[in-house]
Order: sequence, then C-alpha cells, then structure tokens
Amino acid sequence: MTADLDTVPGSSAGPPRRRSRRDEILTIAVALFATRGYHGVSMDDIGSAAGVTGPALYHHFAGKEAMLSAALIPVSEGLRDGGRARVESAEGDEAALEALVDFHVEFALEHPAVISVHLNELDRLPDEPRRMIRRLQREYVEEWVDVLTRLRPELAPDEARVCAHAAFGLMNSTPFLRSPLPRGRVSALLRDMALAALRG
Repeated sequence: MTADLDTVPGSSAGPPRRRSRRDEILTIAVALFATRGYHGVSMDDIGSAAGVTGPALYHHFAGKEAMLSAALIPVSEGLRDGGRARVESAEGDEAALEALVDFHVEFALEHPAVISVHLNELDRLPDEPRRMIRRLQREYVEEWVDVLTRLRPELAPDEARVCAHAAFGLMNSTPFLRSPLPRGRVSALLRDMALAALRG
C-alpha cells in the first residue's frame, strides 16, 4: 500500500520523472507511518526497510518530521495545482465537476498510504509546515466550491464547502477498502457516488 510520491495525477504535463533514492526512502517511510503510526516507526526502522545505514538516511532527511513534511506538502501542492488545471481546461461547469471527481478518485486510488498518513499524523508536524498544508488544502477546496456554487446557485459557499468535504470523505475511503473488485470497478463506483452526492 505504498504511494508514489513523485507525481500527483494530473499535476504535471510531462511524464513522471525517474525516482531518486530519496523518493524511494520517502515512499517506504510513508508506508511504515501508514501501517504502524508515526510514533511506532523509528529512523532505524525506516533505514532498515530501505536498506540504508543511519548516516546515509540522515543525508537525505533531518528526521521523521522532515519526512512527513516532504510527503504531505508536495502532495497538497499537486492536488491544488492539478485541480486548478482540470477546472481551467474543462468546457463548462458540469465538465469541471466531473474532471475534479475523476482527478481526486485517481489520486485516492493511487495514494492510500498518503491519505492514511494525512488523516492520522498531520498534527505531528510543527506549526509552519502544518499551516502550509492547511492553506494548500483550503485553496484546493475553493476550486470545488467555485464549481459547485456555479452549478448549484441555491448553495451558499459554506454549504458548498460542506458538500466538497463530504465528497472527499467518500473518495478518501481508499485506505480502508479491502475489496476484491477490479480497480476500474472501484473507481467507477467511487466516481458515481461522489457525483450523485455533489449534484444533490
């Protein structure tokens, strides 16, 4: 249940770059945080799982907090930028809503470990990176709010935010799914349910 932290779907026009050793270590750390919890994982655990000695590990990261920041900040930036790009390229508000849902469902299926770490471990970060992540998240949510309030004029912005967060909860259920269904079918179900909820 590891996550490829190099790219967020739709956040870049080019192909994914080749993963560095730092990226590989970070992916391993996120998987361990997701399964054992932040406090249940030591730097030695991460180094052992990555096949890296202590000094080499600290060459890439100052510590666990740095790993957590490195995992969550770029993903939050990628979601905001990718969501914004989907909206800007869509032909009409209905197409924009569908593009946002497709984008987020793909992210949720590709990155369940990151979602789990975000849900459970964000408060482990110092104030500054935590505030940055919260700001990036708010900016991402506002892309959804703008689309929803145009599609559904009866919704006040605060109501549209509730709808967006509720849809995120549905789509971000992927860390808890243990389904034998093919990925494509799970994607279709999540997409259909999210769109039905958002359309009201």
